[in-house]
Amino acid sequence: MQIRQTEDPIVITGIGLITSVGKTRETTWEAMRNGERNMRFMDECCGISTGKVICAEVDIPHTAGRLKVLPMCESAAAEAISDARIQWDKVDRSRFGSSLNAHVGDTRWLRDRGRCNDSSLVPWHTQWLPNSTASHIPNLYGLGGPRLSHSTACASSLVSVLAAARSIRDGQCDIAIAGGADAIDPIFAAGFRKMRVLATAENPNEACRPYDVNRNGFVMGEGGAVLVLEKLSHAVRREGVRIYAELVSSCLVGDAHHVTGLDKESEALVYAIRTALDRAGISPAEVGYVSSHGTGTEQNDLAEMRALATVFGRHVSELYVSSSKSMLGHMVNAAGGAELAVTLLAMRDGFAPPTMNVTSLDPECQFDCLPQSGKRRRFQYALKLSLAFGGHLMAVVLRRWDAQHLGFEYTDASPVRRAA
Repeated sequence: MQIRQTEDPIVITGIGLITSVGKTRETTWEAMRNGERNMRFMDECCGISTGKVICAEVDIPHTAGRLKVLPMCESAAAEAISDARIQWDKVDRSRFGSSLNAHVGDTRWLRDRGRCNDSSLVPWHTQWLPNSTASHIPNLYGLGGPRLSHSTACASSLVSVLAAARSIRDGQCDIAIAGGADAIDPIFAAGFRKMRVLATAENPNEACRPYDVNRNGFVMGEGGAVLVLEKLSHAVRREGVRIYAELVSSCLVGDAHHVTGLDKESEALVYAIRTALDRAGISPAEVGYVSSHGTGTEQNDLAEMRALATVFGRHVSELYVSSSKSMLGHMVNAAGGAELAVTLLAMRDGFAPPTMNVTSLDPECQFDCLPQSGKRRRFQYALKLSLAFGGHLMAVVLRRWDAQHLGFEYTDASPVRRAA
């Protein structure tokens, strides 16, 4: 195995999560380990009758005129910062960056404004733009580093994580928060329903069934995920800091096929996965777990099943793959970041979470999609995939942190690689 020679790796030291199955990182993770779901029928919206659209909502108090994405992102950011044991009196806030995204345009503010003329409502321009969280959250903590925001559909928060890592590598900051949040919007629900990509079922919790022959779409979800990324040399200065993993490599490609459709032969996705593994200096056999995009649509399932079979070859049957969306729903802009967070927790605990609702496995599925229950496995490398509308395809490689195994030692709180 070839270890990528990075003298000061980018590591992840904090995780914050809020989802439909848990208000925190650990409650979400515990629910997912047990295969829990919290899906229900959406109330009437945009002319769609009650009971026609299934959703996975986050139950939090609603303030009239304030978009739901802001408190969800606040919650995730606060938890991630606490988890990373940030000591504000010892951190240079001018070197603390942020890379956060939210929504394309939530209409709740407009509906609240139409019902209430209260001038105290939170102004639209502070929350209704795609970069609202990228301004609001750093302002809460007085962060003076670079502020980034990306809108790449359901790859947005994963792109935000990679953008934060690039800012750190480029020397623009030493540490950053990255991720995002999204809320279910009635207009998007109506649009997705018109496209016939939303799952239907008598029991909402059984609606999303990735890799099952009876799949019929995804369930809209919402929530937030924020990670803390930093240089290893910056992280080891703090007492008690926990390093979840190293962000080893990634590959972003464009699938010039269709704005919403995927190439079922998966040439672009195959290229992305192979390139990410090559950049990490590892072989397919060294990957122990894949967090798939796993929407439960026919196009997505076929693209991922065929791409993974092509890349992993004879090792594909040994591969653990699961879809978080079968439990969390599709969190759209927040999906990639939330699923990366789940992957980090899977690495930490040596447990691959299940793909729920798989009762009749698609014959093309050659990997172990962990139907109905997760499995224990200690793995050093994990792969996260995102396949977004607009042709945004991503593959990200994580390495579980083990300083001794990777050949690092610490001198004056700085990491150096031991001589071979």
